[in-house]
Amino acid sequence: MARSLIQACRSLALSTWLLSFCFVHLLCLDFTVAEKEEWYTAFVNITYAEPAPDPGPGVAGGGGGTELHTEKTECGRYGEHSPKQDARGEVVMASSAHDRLACDPNTKFAAPAHGKNWIALIPKGNCTYRDKIRNAFLQNASAVVIFNVGSNTNETITMPHAGVEDIVAIMIPEPKGKEIVSLLERNITVTMYITIGTRNLQKYVSRTSVVFVSISFIVLMIISLAWLVFYYIQRFRYANARDRNQRRLGDAAKKAISKLQVRTIKKGDKETEPDFDNCAVCIEGYKPNDVVRILPCRHLFHKSCVDPWLLDHRTCPMCKMNILKALGIPPNADCMDDLPTDFEGSLGGPPTNQITGASDTTVNESSVTLDPAVRTVGALQVVLDTDPTPPEGEVIFTTNSKFCSA
Repeated sequence: MARSLIQACRSLALSTWLLSFCFVHLLCLDFTVAEKEEWYTAFVNITYAEPAPDPGPGVAGGGGGTELHTEKTECGRYGEHSPKQDARGEVVMASSAHDRLACDPNTKFAAPAHGKNWIALIPKGNCTYRDKIRNAFLQNASAVVIFNVGSNTNETITMPHAGVEDIVAIMIPEPKGKEIVSLLERNITVTMYITIGTRNLQKYVSRTSVVFVSISFIVLMIISLAWLVFYYIQRFRYANARDRNQRRLGDAAKKAISKLQVRTIKKGDKETEPDFDNCAVCIEGYKPNDVVRILPCRHLFHKSCVDPWLLDHRTCPMCKMNILKALGIPPNADCMDDLPTDFEGSLGGPPTNQITGASDTTVNESSVTLDPAVRTVGALQVVLDTDPTPPEGEVIFTTNSKFCSA
């Protein structure tokens, strides 16, 4: 029981250590186990000539003029497979309104004449980025600009377009894209100049790492919980076994105490003399009418003092003799219930309580005396001489608290 309890404690400690290590590793997870994404922003510089507003009648030089507008913002984001280089050209859209998504390979763009560079402006949706970029590339576009749809913020992503890697492709936010579309719908020529912006390295924990660490954490928690339950079950069983053992020992001690001699001290007994030893439990001398308990080792104590001690320790307070062994009461037996009530009768002798000496003594079964001579209690005798050979047919209770027969 003790060994299994120690093993359970060791296993619990090991599981707890592993659990703590995993938990700390999860909290302090370094980005070396994370996935990295490298992406580049793009500066988008648009230039367009917008007709000047009419200053009104009577104003000299009014009407027919244009205003040149230039806007440069770092609002673009290069595609994942796009070459990171500059691009320049006139911005155009699909010729027909229903082809503006550029998902059809036969989509025609309103490209400028004379082989000028042009940039396709395409809204997001209905097909993959790869299809949109490829359809514009097949019509000799210098670059492709896809603007986000369904978001009113300046959100952009790194577009995946594997297989179409020879053309510059960027994404711009929805507000910027709609602004350019409105200019084109008003037949305003817009020229765009795309340049490389800032390099960004985004680190984030991969889903695989999170799942692996989470599963490891849960498994270690289950193992630790199982060992914890096992530990407390073992502890509960050990406590119950200890309590049962204490109850058995207590019952055996009560049975043994009931078989010990009880004596009442009278005036004139040698126990009342000043030079006689005091009670080893309460450190007080004996007085007339004191009730004392005499142990098999011939030590005596106040009954009220020694009985609680014997219930707890089952040994003599002075010489540590075990009263259960001295009386032959096994601690794991049912308190020697099979022991005959008339112990003397079972030995074949007459049930007498004859005690010689100057003191009155109250005796029960298997009682002993302190007088320095041989005293007879039924057929049980206490022999204090050194004769190694007891008379035939008698039981000798010797000073080492063992029974032997001839």
